[in-house]
Amino acid sequence: MDYLEVEGAREFVARLEHGGDWRGQIEAFAADEGVDSAFFFGLGAVQDAEILYYDQDDEAYYPETFDEPLEMAACVGNVSALDGEPFAHTHAVMSRADGTAFAGHLDSATVFAGELYVREFDAELERAFDEETGLDLWPL
Repeated sequence: MDYLEVEGAREFVARLEHGGDWRGQIEAFAADEGVDSAFFFGLGAVQDAEILYYDQDDEAYYPETFDEPLEMAACVGNVSALDGEPFAHTHAVMSRADGTAFAGHLDSATVFAGELYVREFDAELERAFDEETGLDLWPL
């Protein structure tokens, strides 16, 4: 395992804007506040979502779209740079009215209501292509 010791810096709580994109708002916030790296947790509700599944054999993401009201039961992720821009690596568990749930890499979702906790780190993390996995990972 590769690792880097980091110290916590600023902490934020936020309410996501109704009708905005969930992940896009996190990235815009990071750019506005100069957050180079952070960890976040969130919850709320969305009106639709696109989840990406990474096929390890194909080394490609495949989208699945859900065009319905959903609870954002748990959202967790981190912020770091990708190609010089803030990137919110976001995973989410969402549920339907009947209680069934699904999860994956959140690409986009239209916010109905959302709350977020963000903890900034004192490190600059820039993602780089990893030959072994085909993913953009932290080169620690």
